[in-house]
Amino acid sequence: MHAIKAVYNGSGFFPIQPVPVKGNYDVVITFLGPSKEKYTRPPFEYGDMEGKIWMADDFDAPLDDFLEYM
Repeated sequence: MHAIKAVYNGSGFFPIQPVPVKGNYDVVITFLGPSKEKYTRPPFEYGDMEGKIWMADDFDAPLDDFLEYM
């Protein structure tokens, strides 16, 4: 079992600390009282987007549609 601190803003939950697990988990949510913290999105950490962004090998290759202009 893991516990993290989060803020609920009326439309979603926003973690204030890193979530120590990945994947799908069953959760129990307990409202402790009004939050004194202002939610600010944490910056991305190095490696967060690994494997989610790719670029085609021919990205810089000329497009056939523009050959007459080159």
